[in-house]
Amino acid sequence: MKINVVGTSGSGKSTLSKHISNALNIPHIEMDYLFWKPNWTESTDEEFNSKLEHALAQESWVLDGNFTRTTPIKWKHVDLVVWVDFSYPRTLLQAFKRALVRATTKVELWEGTGNKESFKKLFTKDSIILWTITNYKKNKQKYQAIMNSDEYAHIRFVRVKSPKEASQFIAALGNSDF
Repeated sequence: MKINVVGTSGSGKSTLSKHISNALNIPHIEMDYLFWKPNWTESTDEEFNSKLEHALAQESWVLDGNFTRTTPIKWKHVDLVVWVDFSYPRTLLQAFKRALVRATTKVELWEGTGNKESFKKLFTKDSIILWTITNYKKNKQKYQAIMNSDEYAHIRFVRVKSPKEASQFIAALGNSDF
């Protein structure tokens, strides 16, 4: 099974991805881990695409992340795309809480990178909170269009709109032929 979990930052992609990975006992791959290098340096497209292709060469996986420019790679053999589409207030609150906790605890976000959230970063143009505010509506429109597109008619899409629906989806994984 090959699954990509998508949604706006703060929506709960990582949490849901990890639950799916655990429920199906298949590897979890975080796109941010593949993308970010030490000191918040971005991978080039060539580096990123190579890392992604290598990670997706496995028989089964749950991929956590958007990165629209990688769609031809990540959806080449995907079986299922799960769109985490929680409400704007909930998503923004989750993004804010996550950023605040990360800035407070100074936890390294991706092993070996040294990258950590900071209070200073919360109030810059690179703020994940600002990104969520400015991209929530765009992402919603993008994924609605993708789900209705003939180009992706071969992919099964599941849209979860609440934590309750996410829990029901996880519970159904053990009782289905995904």
